[in-house]
Amino acid sequence: MNRPNIVIFMTDQQQAQVTYPDHPCRTPNLDRMASEGIRFGNVFTTMTHCCPSRASFMTGLYPSQHGVYNNVSGAAALSRGLKAGVTTFSEQLQRAGYRLYYSGKWHVSDVEGPSDRGWEEDFVTANKGSSTGRSIEEWKRMPKTESPRERKRGELVRPGWGNRLLYGAKGKLEDTRDYKVVQSGIERLRKLKALTDPWCVYIGVTGPHDPFIVPEPYASMYNPDEIELPPNYADSLLDKPGIYRRMRKTFDQLTPQEVRECIAHYWGYCTMIDDLFGMVLDELDRNGQTDNTLVVFLSDHGESLGAHGLYCKGISPYDETYRVPCLMRWPAGIANPGREVKELVSMMDFAPTFTELAGTSLPGDSKGRSLVPWLRGETPAEWRDAVFTQCNGVEIYYTQRIVRTERYKLVYNPADVDELYDLQKDPYEMINLADRPEMEQVKHDLYVKMWREAADVGDIIFNQYFTVAAAPIGPALAIGTDE
Repeated sequence: MNRPNIVIFMTDQQQAQVTYPDHPCRTPNLDRMASEGIRFGNVFTTMTHCCPSRASFMTGLYPSQHGVYNNVSGAAALSRGLKAGVTTFSEQLQRAGYRLYYSGKWHVSDVEGPSDRGWEEDFVTANKGSSTGRSIEEWKRMPKTESPRERKRGELVRPGWGNRLLYGAKGKLEDTRDYKVVQSGIERLRKLKALTDPWCVYIGVTGPHDPFIVPEPYASMYNPDEIELPPNYADSLLDKPGIYRRMRKTFDQLTPQEVRECIAHYWGYCTMIDDLFGMVLDELDRNGQTDNTLVVFLSDHGESLGAHGLYCKGISPYDETYRVPCLMRWPAGIANPGREVKELVSMMDFAPTFTELAGTSLPGDSKGRSLVPWLRGETPAEWRDAVFTQCNGVEIYYTQRIVRTERYKLVYNPADVDELYDLQKDPYEMINLADRPEMEQVKHDLYVKMWREAADVGDIIFNQYFTVAAAPIGPALAIGTDE
């Protein structure tokens, strides 16, 4: 089989559920992808934050292995980029004879750009040297008092921080950065029409990342009056860590109708991204590049969008933020198109997939597994029965670990109460079972899984000091000697 060309279309902050044909959000081009290719329905990121997630996508490693723990471009960055010696899939593809081209969001390192990792840069956003957040000097120039006025629809009032619109309408599609990124990728595809060497084109849009401010017709495409609130919108959060309640205070300003309007704008944003993605698929068809091109559509992490009363992502362990969409199409290489794979997949699985297709491999100890057997219609032997995450905070520091099996999810929160959900009986994660006596064995078994995985990948949660060794089941019970 010929090595395929590869197009990677990565969105930012997109829920997995909005990409399904039976969802009210319309994504006809993704529907086309699903019918012509394969959907991976249970893909989970290693952390619901751009930088560590994207670094795991590029390297096939956990944050503890690749060294990107939180926002590399902020003042609170725990690191500015990948650890020395870490290799990305793009470097391996380049060594295997691929030509690589990058358009769109990077946000993997603040000291290296795509060109340092084998890509030719076409139109890169969030590149090295980016800066996020105001400096102290900028804060000093802001007024101490703000003129009182009525809160705008969709506006979050934040005294001393600056008010912010969460959703709205603005501009034209052709003026958006995402449109420019996609056009850059399309122009590259045209230039590659006659290239005989295999190639990989990355197109990374910023949408549907907050704020959900989009041009017409997308801003008014969905009627808020016809939108139902999320099933877990009214979660009291009283049996969950207090940080969730603190985060939600900001969003409690929104009325239920504003929540519906916010969802409508987010869905419009997703449809806009789907239209842009359709332009890429159309270009491949026009150029005769479709048959031997693997197209991968996925996101770096999800979006709460009112689930549990929360928005955005970060320190939130729920499936709305950790589960990401993933569809693949490759007419010459995918057997029995139209399938859905429901086994657990990690963000770390894509790098070994790309390198296997290119006839090479990743050096080092990747816990990612190639998805190529699934493309062929095969079931890999001894596929994983759990996925694991590593949250070390976002622009503030907070430690959290998740073990998720098909049925259960354990959330280890060293600074607050743990969480345990029976996803079979409670798919919206409303009832925390962590303190139920009848769940002790389930919790024990999940903790054992967590410690074993953490030990395998050099996680940083093993300190035994009294005030930080908060887990009710310590690592020695999982990895200690039997003597």
